[in-house]
Amino acid sequence: MGKTDQLGKLLSTLGDFTSKENWDEFFKIRSSDDPFEWYAEWSELRDPLMSHISPSNQARPDAEAEAPPSQQILVPGCGNSRLSEHLYDAGFRDITNVDFSKVVISDMLRRNVRQRPGMRWRVMDMTKMQFEAVTFDAVLDKGGLDALMEPEMGSDLGNQYLSEVKRVLKFGGKFVCLTLAEAHVLGLLFSKFRSGWKITIHAIPQKPSSKPSLQTFMVVAEKETLTMLHEIKSSFNNSSIVCSGDQARGLFEALEKENKIRREHSNGSDILCSLEDLQVEARQDFTKLSQGRRLQLTLGGQGSSCFIYKAVLLDSQSHFGPFLYHCGVFIVPKSRSREWLFSSEEGQWMVVESSKAARLIMVLLDSSHANASMEDIQKDLSPLVRQLAPGEGDNGAQIPFLTAGDGIKQRSIVHQVSSSFTGPIIVEDVVYENVDGDVSHIFPSKDLIFRRLVFQRSESLVQSEAVLTREGSSHTAIGDSERKKSNSSSKSKKRGTQRGSGEPCNQLKVYHGYLASSYHTGILSGFMLISSYMESVAASNKSAKAVIVGLGAGLLPMFLNGCMPFLHIEVVELDPMVLNLARVYFGFTEQEHLQVHIADGVQFIREITSSTSNVFSVPGNEDASSNRSCTSQGGSVNTKVDIIIIDVDSADSSSGMTCPAADFVEDSFLQTVKKNLSEKGLFVINLVARSQAIKDGVISRMKEVFNHLFCLQVEEDVNEVIFGLCSDSIMEEDCLPETAHRLEKLLKLKHKEMSQSIIDAAKKIRRLK
Repeated sequence: MGKTDQLGKLLSTLGDFTSKENWDEFFKIRSSDDPFEWYAEWSELRDPLMSHISPSNQARPDAEAEAPPSQQILVPGCGNSRLSEHLYDAGFRDITNVDFSKVVISDMLRRNVRQRPGMRWRVMDMTKMQFEAVTFDAVLDKGGLDALMEPEMGSDLGNQYLSEVKRVLKFGGKFVCLTLAEAHVLGLLFSKFRSGWKITIHAIPQKPSSKPSLQTFMVVAEKETLTMLHEIKSSFNNSSIVCSGDQARGLFEALEKENKIRREHSNGSDILCSLEDLQVEARQDFTKLSQGRRLQLTLGGQGSSCFIYKAVLLDSQSHFGPFLYHCGVFIVPKSRSREWLFSSEEGQWMVVESSKAARLIMVLLDSSHANASMEDIQKDLSPLVRQLAPGEGDNGAQIPFLTAGDGIKQRSIVHQVSSSFTGPIIVEDVVYENVDGDVSHIFPSKDLIFRRLVFQRSESLVQSEAVLTREGSSHTAIGDSERKKSNSSSKSKKRGTQRGSGEPCNQLKVYHGYLASSYHTGILSGFMLISSYMESVAASNKSAKAVIVGLGAGLLPMFLNGCMPFLHIEVVELDPMVLNLARVYFGFTEQEHLQVHIADGVQFIREITSSTSNVFSVPGNEDASSNRSCTSQGGSVNTKVDIIIIDVDSADSSSGMTCPAADFVEDSFLQTVKKNLSEKGLFVINLVARSQAIKDGVISRMKEVFNHLFCLQVEEDVNEVIFGLCSDSIMEEDCLPETAHRLEKLLKLKHKEMSQSIIDAAKKIRRLK
């Protein structure tokens, strides 16, 4: 009988692989003299297995005379396989075998008591092993995890078993798992062995066969002392394995999915460790406060909670207090998790100080928690955070839950759509609980309504935000109560607030005389760095030329077009659907000095000066009317650009940056930007990254290209606006107030409050080079 047929017979005999009674019955039928080998024979396993469990420079697999030094090896779910016997005969004498079947343990003990007297046999449940922590140098699993992970049984037993494996392994020890590498098994295995584990995966050679069969794989996880996060390495490629298409496809998909997660975490400012990694494996002692300790970790998971949470544990930097709470939990809703106060280390310490907690556990919610109430979240979190409460000074006090409100009083979805370029996009109207002072002075309405464009692919990034006003009014904002009146008389009877027709409400329009996004204000404030040049351009009735890569809702280009009439603006947008949303829901219109190109931003910038046409627009724009010449005073064509702004999000978060895409900060692109800028040109980039190291890398590359570099940290946000200058002349920081005043005079603004916001931001710009 072939191996596949034999496996099929076993499956029909056992039924439930997790039943002790079924296994006892199976081993009564199949004696120890008739061993059953899961997946692979010793001849196939010997070389790859021995290469991973034998210390370097030790015995060859077939050299019994040169026995390796004593290693404690555990074989859980041993069954009646001869794997342990082969290892013993190869020189590994400290082997402990466990199985929950008394029948098989008795049979194996009788079979080996004389020939292999040092071999140990224990009746034990592999999901609840009775060994001390950090006991074994190696744990060898041959099909045990697969047996626990029958799809209809769920992952609880597999989760418990792997937790035990992690607990009993020594640092530097290895878990060797022989598996069929099904996707649901790898999904659990990879997620359990992340921070502090180095994983490799290997294909076990198979005997030649005329038909495809299931191939055995060996996953090796090595326990490290440092909580590093490594990508999983494989010793094979798609063409070098001989398994069936479905098995290979599932394996490679699981590998790619897990490595994408690891790349994203590795590009972050911290390594995400599970509570189990830190606590169960004795990496951290949470019973005591440790002044200034900050750890980023994940809470919950399969079998322990309904949700998985990203959390940051912070022990106060002050040793003496006074403290209101010995331990507190601070929940940050998804809509605010990107704010500087909650996403940066500096901001988080400010929250700790204001909370007056000796230990604060900050929990950052994401889209996976969207449908759960705050009551459900707190109930789910309670047993998890209790494990993190310090023992000293606790006195059994209940852990208080604090919450950062999302700041939104009311939200209604105006339109939803999914784009092949950008993914899910939402247009929504919101009423904030509180608004900034300047906007409340401009718009005295009680409940201002803001329209927002949200890109869901970037953790629900609010790409653009604008104030709504009455149709036909210059800047009288509409409040929520007025909105309800207008909506009640609407003929629209569609379900909820979503409009499928794409028609906006006639009574509302976006007001383009005010910038609601603080980072847009920050971008504009940087124009002060070339205000002297722009002043001379305006005075001589010339046009300054600007390229904005990334349209969004079109709010920044519309504002610039209104307040700087001497500016000729070309906007580049990759996604035609975004342009349509900007037109329909945000009132964006192309005008004589404001044009849009549906094109790739990187390619557009590269082709600006290579074009032989006498137009500022690059060739290929479908709207011929937009091809307008930009000439110098003498009438000659000037293809150089004065301002280039990069304001795009990234479709690939694995780069570690939310904004911009990695292509826009590569050396070659930065060099192209400088080449295409005029002598007094300005380059502006909106930078959003989780990692300070990534930010530093971008700034370092820009320093190599641009003569002068400045930056602005947008308050209460993770945005950092970087400004690069091509000019050779030196601008001293004590000159910045004067240039800010010059910019103020250039701007044709309707509201002094808007002007003051821009000038206030300009004063916070600091020199980097």
